[in-house]
Amino acid sequence: MGSDMNPWSDTTIVILKATAPVVKEHGTEITSNMYRIMFSEFPEVKNLFNMSHHRVAGATKGGAAPGVSRQASALANAVIGFAANCDRLTNLGDAVPRMVHKHVSLDIRAEHYPIVGGCLLRAIKIVLGDAATDEIIDAWKEAYWFLADLLIQAEGN
Repeated sequence: MGSDMNPWSDTTIVILKATAPVVKEHGTEITSNMYRIMFSEFPEVKNLFNMSHHRVAGATKGGAAPGVSRQASALANAVIGFAANCDRLTNLGDAVPRMVHKHVSLDIRAEHYPIVGGCLLRAIKIVLGDAATDEIIDAWKEAYWFLADLLIQAEGN
């Protein structure tokens, strides 16, 4: 197991830290693909999202890069921050409480996390291709489920 501050193995920490730069480079491509997959294969979750945040037109407002939705940009920044600080989770500050508040207000439930996680991991594999080895995907899966479990508990569902 990692240090007392980290719930995962040292190997996972090394992998997350090593892949953080490439995930940062392709972050919005990964998250845009994740949303595309999720909304295509699980249309029932669309009503959980403010779809105006998924529009690309005018995406430069609110900090998103041109051609990227605000939601894809926000999620990419969260994923990058999480990976970069995986060995210092206290650096995430109030990010988790903010996510909890947002998720509760949108009625996000425990059963939605496998959908999001599966689509995110598939998007990482699609965007990174052969570079996303099984070991890398497993490390990201472990990290995703740590955060998802934390959110599920905090959200009370």
